[in-house]
Order: sequence, then C-alpha cells, then structure tokens
Amino acid sequence: MSKTIYHKADTRGHANHGWLNSYHSFSFANYHNPERMNFGVLRVLNDDTVSGGMGFGKHPHRDMEIISIPLEGDLRHGDSMGSNGIIKIGEVQVMSAGTGVVHSEKNANSDKDVKFLQIWVIPKEQNVAPRYDQIRLAENEKPNDFQLIVSPDKEDEGVWIHQDAWFYLAKFDQGTVKEYTIKKEGNGVYVFILDGKAKIGDQILERRDGLGISETDAFKLEALEDFEILLMDVPMALPE
Repeated sequence: MSKTIYHKADTRGHANHGWLNSYHSFSFANYHNPERMNFGVLRVLNDDTVSGGMGFGKHPHRDMEIISIPLEGDLRHGDSMGSNGIIKIGEVQVMSAGTGVVHSEKNANSDKDVKFLQIWVIPKEQNVAPRYDQIRLAENEKPNDFQLIVSPDKEDEGVWIHQDAWFYLAKFDQGTVKEYTIKKEGNGVYVFILDGKAKIGDQILERRDGLGISETDAFKLEALEDFEILLMDVPMALPE
C-alpha cells in the first residue's frame, strides 16, 4: 500500500513582499511548519513571482542543488563562478552550490512579471566543486508523456545533479491515463500540478496542488482535463 501526503495549493506558506510574491510548499524563510520540512531530499519548492525590474540581490548558498524553472517571463542570473545570462520559458537551470557560491536572480524585464519555480535538493555528497548549467528543452518532444529535465546522469537529456533524483515535465490531454514507475528503490515522487486537473488514486489534484507518493513502485495519473505537471522522483532517506 503506497503512502501519500497531500498539500492543497492554498495550504502553502505565503510571503508577499510587494516586489516578490512567493508560495512555499515546504518550510522556508519565515514560514516554518515542522510537518513540512521536506519530502525526502526535496527541501524547497518555491513558486515565485517577481515584479518588473526587481529581484534577489547577491546572496550565498552551499551544499545544495538548486534548480530554476521559468514559467512566465525572463529571469536574469549572475554568480560568483562568472556565469551570467537569461533563463527563458522552456529552459532549465541548475546550480550545484557545493563548497559555496554567491548568486543573484532578477527579473530581466521592467514591464512584466517573471514567474518561476526554485527547487532545492539536498545533495548526496557535500563540498563538491560549484557548477552551473542551463539547457533548452525540446518543445513538444513527448506529447502525453514524461519529458526528463533533471537526472544524476551527465549523458541524459536534462541537467544533472549530485543526487539520485529524476525530474520530469509533462503535458497531458484530457482523458489520458499514464503510469509512472519510480526510478530507484527507496525513492518517492512529489507531483506538483502546474495547471489543470488530474487524479492519482482517489486524490483529485488541481492547479498548484502537491502530492507526495512513497512506498510504492508505480502509480497512475489520469487527466480529468488538460493538465501540466512537474514530477520529482527523489530519495526519501536523507544523506548521513
């Protein structure tokens, strides 16, 4: 029997700083919920909207895999490794903070918001050399199927991270039923609904709802209407 944990969209932590409107699926900054510290090694899932011309100034990170996925607008990135550029919709960025990195993220446009997901994954090893990577995803490569965007394998299509984790984006047409098989024993999956409406088991999921699924080998998703998801397959055990 699988184990599930349901996070309805409106139960997330919320911080509106004016220039930044952020929803936290897990404890972050001033939002602290002891029952929502993480899902396995998935430590942070922030759903951020940044006003035109605004952003996060230079700030440090270490020993964390940080993945950014733009949903709307353009995100400007800069870091102490010399990486500078703009991340657009259809692109995925990863930064392995490792021994330490300083970076900034800002809205590249002055006249419209940028919306993006920032995700932190606890790495399986500490003190790795910091690194940065960014890829453009192939559009409509896999209709009604899972498109790999993050994995532990440098040879895969997505960006790679220092953890046995696999992330997929997917768009499903209404009526589609699809089975997902968990990649590694001991892993669980956190499903985040970007848009639309779906069903997993007996649970109905709508826009920005999250569902953690563990202690199973596979599960089925059913599209109750056209929907888009981010699926994060991660180890449930924290590194020692």
